Amino acid sequence: MAGTTVARDDRTVTVRVPIEIKRRGGRKLVLAPDGADISGVPVTRHVDNAMVKAIARAFRWRDMLESGQYATIREIANAEKINESYVGRVLRLTLLAPDIVEGILHGRQRDVVNLPALMKPFPVEWPEQRAEFGTE
Repeated sequence: MAGTTVARDDRTVTVRVPIEIKRRGGRKLVLAPDGADISGVPVTRHVDNAMVKAIARAFRWRDMLESGQYATIREIANAEKINESYVGRVLRLTLLAPDIVEGILHGRQRDVVNLPALMKPFPVEWPEQRAEFGTE
């Protein structure tokens, strides 16, 4: 609870300010009650290379399927020597809303957006994705 108190000796002033500490891109930020960053340090964006690599793979594999280079997910999995289900989960990333993909590529994704979360089933509709993942 916010407030100011003065000690009996009139020499000590205690100021209480409600804050919240959040992790963004692996860094801790001090946030005011309204959500504003009050740490005084400019926010540096953290590009998650694993997510960027997964998105790049997804679009590469989709292009391979669309061009006819490979006819099935199984053929891609065999060619890449990886699990078929992994190829399918990664290919789903091509269904992400463009603004969410752009946010990930620029390191502006919310804390809830990470590779394990993206590998789980997510809504296909973009408004529902924005509600679940969104971007800052």
